Amino acid sequence: MPYRTCPMLSQTEPFYPHPFDQNKRKEECGVFGIVGLQDAANFVALGLHALQHRGQEAGGIVSYDHDAGFNNARRFGYVRDNFTKESLMSTLPGDISIGHVRYSTSGSKGNTAIRDVQPFFGEFSLGGCAIAHNGNLTNAAVLRKELISAGSIFQSSSDSECIIHLMARSFQSSLPERIKDALRRVEGAFSVVAMTRSKLIGVRDALGVRPLVLGKIGDGWVLSSETCALDIIGAEFIREIEPGEMVIATASGIESSYPFERQNPRPCIFERVYFSRPDSILDGQSVYETRRQIGVELAKESPVEADLVCPVPDSGTPAAIGYSQQSGIPYAMGIIRNQYMGRTFIEPTEQIRNMGVRLKLNVNRALIKGKRVILVDDSVVRGTTSRKIKEMILDAGATEVHFRIASPPTSWPCFYGVDTPERGQLLAATMTPKEMCEHLSVASLKFISLDGLYRACGVPEGRSSANPQYCDACFSGQYPVRPTDKLAEGFKLQEPV
Repeated sequence: MPYRTCPMLSQTEPFYPHPFDQNKRKEECGVFGIVGLQDAANFVALGLHALQHRGQEAGGIVSYDHDAGFNNARRFGYVRDNFTKESLMSTLPGDISIGHVRYSTSGSKGNTAIRDVQPFFGEFSLGGCAIAHNGNLTNAAVLRKELISAGSIFQSSSDSECIIHLMARSFQSSLPERIKDALRRVEGAFSVVAMTRSKLIGVRDALGVRPLVLGKIGDGWVLSSETCALDIIGAEFIREIEPGEMVIATASGIESSYPFERQNPRPCIFERVYFSRPDSILDGQSVYETRRQIGVELAKESPVEADLVCPVPDSGTPAAIGYSQQSGIPYAMGIIRNQYMGRTFIEPTEQIRNMGVRLKLNVNRALIKGKRVILVDDSVVRGTTSRKIKEMILDAGATEVHFRIASPPTSWPCFYGVDTPERGQLLAATMTPKEMCEHLSVASLKFISLDGLYRACGVPEGRSSANPQYCDACFSGQYPVRPTDKLAEGFKLQEPV
């Protein structure tokens, strides 16, 4: 069947992330797929809308219809601005579809071309197959060089395209087996959703670094990065795809296999702190409740006399509630977020960029004036946003500002699907907590300990260095998968203790 690309709408329109977001980690990507329901692409669009927090740079949907074949639409910007148009969605017929929202965690950061937007598609001798990938392949550069030398022609700068080329070179007799074959060659983190003409396929790497869940709606099956996207379409949450598992969903039901060598799972702990939506469920635990418990642990570890506990919205809110409940200090919305910010409403000139945080956040002056304020945020990366928020609070008349951070110091970059700065740009990699406090010019700065974070995630004894239950490399420097490409570039791992 032919693979038809729909005419591009606003293909060249630039997407301007807000200046506030440049100092936060990018939330990797989100994947969603459905099989067994008519107009499947419409359900995928709704699912991607619920996963928008995982990628706001671009999105894409592929569907298959017996008469129309494979159909594809890829767009820059928000799902709501593109995949709500009947003129577009009518070009994506069929009862099977997958989609993807992205940040450029790999490839041409800040200069994304439409060819980098997933899902990727390949027409093989066995039929067509589309793939959407959340994560990052740590040996993609090595594989790419090998594949190009063998004659492969790449169309994008994305690491995910390696999977398509590895499938093309496989001699397995079915597309699911070719996916297995390809994924056995890659290193790193991957939650993959793929589709053939009749099969919806989900695969999670052996460590389970990135999430992937299974749902059911009527006679249809759903795969999603998070449970919140099941809720939006009224699907029932069945279970998580297990680390190292492949599931194949068809009209006949679900098949499961384990194509990779079993390992001790290491899901990303920062999904609990920041990435996942608070109304999602991870490992049977409410993300909201985990974040609230982080605040409780933080209050136990780092108490301080103050008048108000205020979140840095929105990611600091559950932890701030927990801190307030444990400490007895009143919780207050001292900072108000402009819910309708979206894209900058005019061309982001230098003057607009200099407004920075104030376009997105504003201080509740009547509440803050004369108060000692505890600000609870999810993390400190470069520290530039923290300084600006502190200045806004003091300008509004606060007498003291204390920062309490709902994660340990971020001192190592992530290589598993999160766009973090180089290590030298991470504040915690170059300064002690005391030096960071002085750099930010706040009354006090305290981070939750790694043990405290583990306790909040349901590990009563805290972190075991011999057998950590999460990937916490961004805090500990202990990478569960060797970052092959980065080591070739000269990256130095932490020396063994």
